[in-house]
Amino acid sequence: MLLATVRPTCSTTVSYAFHCFKMTSPYFVESTAVITRSGNKTVPHAGLATTLKTRMERRVLSAAASRAQVKLEEEDSSVSNQSLGRDASDIGSSRFRRSSIGQSKAEPDKAQPLLPLEPILRRRRAQVKVEYDGKVEPKHWEPPDWSKQLGHVRQMRSARDAPVDLMGAGKCYDTHAPDEVRRYQVLVSLMLSSQTRDQVTSAALQRLRAHGCTVDNIVNTDDDTLGQLIYPVGFWRTKVKYLKQMSVILQREFRGDIPNTVEGLVRLPGVGPKMAHLAMDIAWHQVSGIGVDTHVHRISNRLGWTRGGTKNPEETRKALEDWLPRDLWSEINWLLVGFGQQVCLPVNPLCSVCLNQHSCPSAHQASPAKRPKAGSPRSPHSPKTSRVKLEPGLGLSPPSSSSATPVKEKSLATALSPPLLPRKRKSKAKTYST
Repeated sequence: MLLATVRPTCSTTVSYAFHCFKMTSPYFVESTAVITRSGNKTVPHAGLATTLKTRMERRVLSAAASRAQVKLEEEDSSVSNQSLGRDASDIGSSRFRRSSIGQSKAEPDKAQPLLPLEPILRRRRAQVKVEYDGKVEPKHWEPPDWSKQLGHVRQMRSARDAPVDLMGAGKCYDTHAPDEVRRYQVLVSLMLSSQTRDQVTSAALQRLRAHGCTVDNIVNTDDDTLGQLIYPVGFWRTKVKYLKQMSVILQREFRGDIPNTVEGLVRLPGVGPKMAHLAMDIAWHQVSGIGVDTHVHRISNRLGWTRGGTKNPEETRKALEDWLPRDLWSEINWLLVGFGQQVCLPVNPLCSVCLNQHSCPSAHQASPAKRPKAGSPRSPHSPKTSRVKLEPGLGLSPPSSSSATPVKEKSLATALSPPLLPRKRKSKAKTYST
């Protein structure tokens, strides 16, 4: 009875101890409290095998996650390297952003590679033009009151009685000659008029017309005869040479006629831009430019029609063509040439009778002094007299104020000639007798 009583007691003790060991050992725990994000929850566990399986699964998952992370980092590095060589405009373009946005909407679950930040493109501010009091700068420069001054010149030239109107290049040719001969005579008169007065040019061309002013006749005329016909025009020897060379070229290349372009006319010997533009206007009735000679050059600068002033006729031509209307190019030459021959003279212009004396910047100004030639009545020194600085010790005294007789240069030259130096005697060698 006692044994029966002891046995149950021992088995109960052993089972109780085992139960306590099972409750305290982590390998035999059936249920524990696990803290999750949603709160305290009791998650049942199945024992040792289940726990080992769970740990193995966690290790596999962590290894896979680490491999995925490494792969993702490699993709990020490759994308960043490619983006370094890409232009900033392509990265910041709207097409690039639309494609990336559409891809993220179509595949939201798929992990997108990280792209580098787009560079910040700063736009420059547009410059704002500020205008004050509504004043706008004119497109082309124009001299002030030029239209009023031109009207005054037309009024003063209304009589058309200047030498250029009666004996200019447009009045010297034969009106009854054929067209090619007429154009040739216009070009010859323009060539002869360089550095020559219109009266002399007209007389020389009349002699050439009497001799036969055609291309063939001038080519067959010798230089001496041609020089006698055009003398006394300025630089007549040079013009004889140019006239013969030009006639040969016209006979060989243009069949006796003159070129109908400025480029072709300038190629001829002795023909410049002024002659070419005037020949196009008078002979061909085509306005190609302004013919600027010494009168047009001088008057344009005096009236202030050239911006800043010009130094030669070619610069004056370009300055006038920049602002002067094209319909006035043919008129401006003969207007200013005749005005320069009658009123706006090179020396001592008649500003008192000029209608532009109140608007001309150069009105009533002293003309540049021109040194008179020796022997002219305006020369302060006569060629028979000479002022000589007397040297001391020559025994000459200056003429008294009462005597007005001039001293001749010959007598002064004789008196002031240096004294003759004594000649050196040749020393003879002494001979000694032995």
